[in-house]
Amino acid sequence: VGTKQQWGGMQTFFPVLLFLSTPTLFIPASAPRDCTPTAGYVRLDRHRNKPPQQPRETGRPRFLAVAPPGKAKMSWQTYVDEHLMCDIEGHHLASAAILGHDGTVWAQSADFPSFKPEEMTNIMKDFDEPGTLAPTGLLLGDAKYMVIQGEPGAVIRGKKGAGGITLKKTGQALVVGIYDEPMTPGQCNLVVERLGDYLVEQGM
Repeated sequence: VGTKQQWGGMQTFFPVLLFLSTPTLFIPASAPRDCTPTAGYVRLDRHRNKPPQQPRETGRPRFLAVAPPGKAKMSWQTYVDEHLMCDIEGHHLASAAILGHDGTVWAQSADFPSFKPEEMTNIMKDFDEPGTLAPTGLLLGDAKYMVIQGEPGAVIRGKKGAGGITLKKTGQALVVGIYDEPMTPGQCNLVVERLGDYLVEQGM
C-alpha cells in the first residue's frame, strides 16, 4: 500500500505502513513433530478462528492467514489434521474432531464416527454433572466406552478394549480424540488435552 507524490516533476511512490487494531489469535501453520500445539503458529484475524456458526466479524488481517477470507472451517480443520492427527512417537490417533457444545462438527478426521444428538447431550451432561455416564458408559457412534478417571467438568476419558477416547471441554468446544493400539492412553491424553488447554488460554 502506498501513495504517489509529485517531486521535482517526477512521480515518486512512498510506502505507507498500516497499523491495524484487528484482534488476533494464533492458528497452527504446521504441526511440530512433538505434537506441541503452541509451536509453528501464525497470526490470524480472530473472526477466522471463531466457530463456523458464529457471525463473521469485519476487519483486515494483520498478518498472513492460513485460511483465505470466507474459509473459517479451514482453520479448525488445520487443528485436526496437523495437531490432533499428528505423529507422536511413531503413532497417531485413529480419529479426532473438534465439536461445538451443541454437537455441531467444526472439523473432523476422515474416520471420525457419526453420532446421535442424544449421545452428545449425555456427554455434555456428564461435564455438568460428573459421574452421570459411569453407570451406562459413554456412547459415541457404534462404540461404547467404559468411563475411567478424568477431570470433573473438564476431561472425560473412556476405555474400550485396547483403545479408548479422550474428550476435553473448552469454553466453546469439545476436542475429541479416539485411539487404538499401539497408541497409548497417555499419548491420546497428551495430544487432546494440550490442544484443549491452548484453546482455553485463547478464550475458545
